[in-house]
Amino acid sequence: MNTHFKFTIKSICLDENYHPAQSTRITTNFANLARGSYRQANLRNALKMIDNRFNALAHWDNPKGDRYSVELEIVSVDMDIAGSGDSFPSIEVLKTNIIDHQTNKRIEGIVGNNFSSYVRDYDFSVLLQAHNKGKSSFSIPDNFGELHGKLFKYFINSDVYKQHFNKPPVICLSVSDNKTYQRTENHHPALGVEYQPNESSLTEQYFKKMGLQVRYFMPANSVAPLAFYFIGDLLNDYTHLELVSTISTMETFQKIYRPEIYNANAVAGKCYQPNLKNLDHSLTQIVYDREERSQLANQQGKFAEQHFIKPYQTVLEQFSASYA
Repeated sequence: MNTHFKFTIKSICLDENYHPAQSTRITTNFANLARGSYRQANLRNALKMIDNRFNALAHWDNPKGDRYSVELEIVSVDMDIAGSGDSFPSIEVLKTNIIDHQTNKRIEGIVGNNFSSYVRDYDFSVLLQAHNKGKSSFSIPDNFGELHGKLFKYFINSDVYKQHFNKPPVICLSVSDNKTYQRTENHHPALGVEYQPNESSLTEQYFKKMGLQVRYFMPANSVAPLAFYFIGDLLNDYTHLELVSTISTMETFQKIYRPEIYNANAVAGKCYQPNLKNLDHSLTQIVYDREERSQLANQQGKFAEQHFIKPYQTVLEQFSASYA
């Protein structure tokens, strides 16, 4: 295979002064918060929620609940295809770093957490919709997610990734509202109690093509499980503090974007089905436009089609056919 992808990694700090880059997907969690007249208050409040949640979970040797704070980096990955000199924003993730104010040490956290991809927008908002338009029953196109999955694995296995990050990524998503989750007896000190779904979802299948498996855990004092997508051994490859950094970050975003599930006033029971129409929930003091967020996904998918899928169709097909 002669196809050559050159990756360039850039990172900036996610703080209350953050402004989204032009190439950033606006539907990305952190970018959606950093818009409009409430942008600075949104970011400040969200970051405070993350710190508070981290200290509540990392409670050992932390009597005042103020030992730690979490710093977030936005990691952007641009891809130059076949030496064209034109770069395309392939993925964007978050990297956590933990500040221990007791020892004055900066501890590296986990890369991944939030996952942003224009090609995924194309797959779900353009390709999948076009495939099912006018059909009476839902189906999935042949090779759905194959290209995206292979591009992701190609990046994770690249020298550039290994130079920047010591461990594989962990991506944390919300649970699906069309599945039922059963609580098990398995309990992890940081991740909490494990749940198991009644069936596989399209998201699980899509991420499996990226080389990621999934487990569902509900951390202490949470009200619903989170989906953790990972490579290797989630429970043993990462320290408790690393896992807590992901939980505190992504649970905060889910409380903002999915309050019906993650800020519900009732805790998930032994048999749990998420409900996005649940009225018994609380809202955070953070403003965002969920309707706009869903509309923009289609625009972002068309952007990927116009600037990536169509211009490099032949090269991408050759890559997908030859890369294992």
